[in-house]
Amino acid sequence: METIGNTIARAALYAVPLLLAVIAHEVAHGWVAEKRGDPTARRLGRITLNPLVHIDPVGTLILPAVLLLLNAPFLFGWARPVPVQTAHLRNGRQDMALVAAAGPMTNFLLAALSAGVFRLLDAGGPWGPGPWESTIGWVVEPLRRMAEISVEFNLVLMVINLLPIPPLDGGRVLAGLVPSGMARALDRLEGYGMLIVLILIGTQMWGYIVSPVLRLFMYFFLG
Repeated sequence: METIGNTIARAALYAVPLLLAVIAHEVAHGWVAEKRGDPTARRLGRITLNPLVHIDPVGTLILPAVLLLLNAPFLFGWARPVPVQTAHLRNGRQDMALVAAAGPMTNFLLAALSAGVFRLLDAGGPWGPGPWESTIGWVVEPLRRMAEISVEFNLVLMVINLLPIPPLDGGRVLAGLVPSGMARALDRLEGYGMLIVLILIGTQMWGYIVSPVLRLFMYFFLG
């Protein structure tokens, strides 16, 4: 049985990768929205890495903590959504698709960067076997583990958010690519989107959809 100390240590390893992933995801939405004509996120002070303006009590704190304690197969979470006014965007739905895609693509880039750090630290370098191992290995090993966690968590965020179910980012990307009639139908589906997600999770179909894609990306980044 895991001790309280071990649980705290695990939580500390997960905290930074999780916060960076969900916050960067939302900042990317706001930044692209501003570039496409909507300054709402900037005016509300949301284009910042300051966690205090992004933390969602449920999505950033409670849900990841519960999943961690339950030893769930993967973690998931979110930050407070950055508000975007579609009417302010220069090209309407098409720009909204770009705004929506920015979040998952940022998570992809963070996963790639984290994979590079993981491989560098995992290779050994001057802190590998030898006189340096005992002196700085205790610092390098947590950093290596955090980089590995960052790869996995960012890939989970990317894969899940790209599912074509409104209000997930994939649903908004799809709405920007299909004809207006289908886009309106997707908009009507948005009110039921989270219910669909909960059904997928509750029936374990979630794992069948997410896990194969996640394993493919994990193999690509970490081998």
